[in-house]
Amino acid sequence: MVSGLSATGLAASVTPSVPTNFSIYNNDFLSILGSAPKLELLLENNDFPFAHEAAVYVPSSDALFVSSNMFLDPVTNKTTIKISKVNVSANPVTAEIINSTIPLPNGAVNNGDGILWAGQGTLNETSGLFQMSATAPYESEPLVRDYYGSQFNSPNDVVVSRDGSYWFTDPIYGSVQGVRPAPELPNQVYRYDPATKAVHVVADGFGRPNGISFSPDEKTVYITDTAKVIGNGSTDSLLPRTIYAFDVTTIHGQPFLTNRRLFAMASEGIPDGIKNDQYGNVYAGCGDGVSVWSAGGVLLGKILIKGGTSNFSFGRDGRMFILNEHKLFVAQLNSTLQSTLF
Repeated sequence: MVSGLSATGLAASVTPSVPTNFSIYNNDFLSILGSAPKLELLLENNDFPFAHEAAVYVPSSDALFVSSNMFLDPVTNKTTIKISKVNVSANPVTAEIINSTIPLPNGAVNNGDGILWAGQGTLNETSGLFQMSATAPYESEPLVRDYYGSQFNSPNDVVVSRDGSYWFTDPIYGSVQGVRPAPELPNQVYRYDPATKAVHVVADGFGRPNGISFSPDEKTVYITDTAKVIGNGSTDSLLPRTIYAFDVTTIHGQPFLTNRRLFAMASEGIPDGIKNDQYGNVYAGCGDGVSVWSAGGVLLGKILIKGGTSNFSFGRDGRMFILNEHKLFVAQLNSTLQSTLF
């Protein structure tokens, strides 16, 4: 621990007046909250569940890209997912729908060249990873669409390593929900190297691998298993709602995930999207909002959102954008907090 800092890595502060939207389980959470925490509704759209996944913040334009939950498009009468660009600094805040050819886009990340999407695919369109420009006309192209001839199931989330490789989860949710063919591969996690085009399995043994994130030093990978939610509308409380941690070990010049261990379990719902701040604290979207753990797996606190959240994103100056289907919230936390993603 750095001298003068709490277990969160942040300097201790005077105890603030904490609104009821925040639940404290450990006093170190006060350092994350900062001196004036607050939670506000930023945008609401009752026409469709626009704020479900991705939550990719682009600092250069102060914009947030989000993907909707699946819904029946009244125009095409087909199950669809829409990408929206939210101009978070506009007054009032506005959102525009992005016309995209990515098949059922879900999780995404800012990779410096634009936005890297995990496309779940459809019954007729192959899933995989897709690169999209972050500026109009938002053109996209597929990067990897199969594992040496076997189709991916329905890629869910993706993160970029400092070495330029893409790590992504691939659960069978798509087939269970009837939008993808029968699975050809197990529930697994993959690493794709865009320089060599090589793709290999880095972790298996999951019920439903979902969110993925690196620790700040990239020595640890966190992967959520959301098997409790089957995908057909039912749940099983005896199945994982768990965050696993892995060590990143280099063997013969290649990274492997070793020393799998249970890091934490969500107390409400499932841990879906997952992020780290620069101090190694772990944040996950759960059934009652965003839960925050120390790097040692201690539950520090929660940002409470009625109905929970699937994903969220850090913005500038300690702002956190939290997705809640028809609603988008913004939480103001300690102004020094930032994500490891930008």
